[in-house]
Amino acid sequence: METVADILKITLPALIVFLTAWIILRNMIRNDEEKRRQEVILQGNRTITPIKLQAYERVVLFLERISLESLLMRVSTPGMTVSQLQSALLTTIRSEFEHNLSQQIYMSTQAWECVRNARSNIIKLINSEAEKLKNDLPAIELSKLLLGRVMEMEHEPTRVAIDFIKAEVAKMI
Repeated sequence: METVADILKITLPALIVFLTAWIILRNMIRNDEEKRRQEVILQGNRTITPIKLQAYERVVLFLERISLESLLMRVSTPGMTVSQLQSALLTTIRSEFEHNLSQQIYMSTQAWECVRNARSNIIKLINSEAEKLKNDLPAIELSKLLLGRVMEMEHEPTRVAIDFIKAEVAKMI
């Protein structure tokens, strides 16, 4: 009986020390794994965030470039007819859009939909106003109609999209 008590006196403290050491080491390893996982996530965010911000910047630039005032200033030339201006405006919008298609990878689905809707609404506006005029009239007539229509609007389509993107970027930062 005495030997059993002696063995318990030795093994019980050793077992308590072993369990304590095992629990402490297990917690340290878990904490270290968690720190490494957070470092990987943080490093990914450090890499991806600037790329996302650049994508949003490019899309805002695209939206500014397809706003009717900007488009008319860049595309309209003296001597153009309504049909020539309409065609030039639509071609410019399509090429600008195609140039920025890859930006959708870095944007939320809602933001990209907002950009697509703005582009579609600008195209619809150009087409609907051009239909009201004869094709061989001077382009200035279409320009006047378009600018007048923009002035009547409470929110221009590109402005709505830009505001949405600004709000989304504000959430990111």
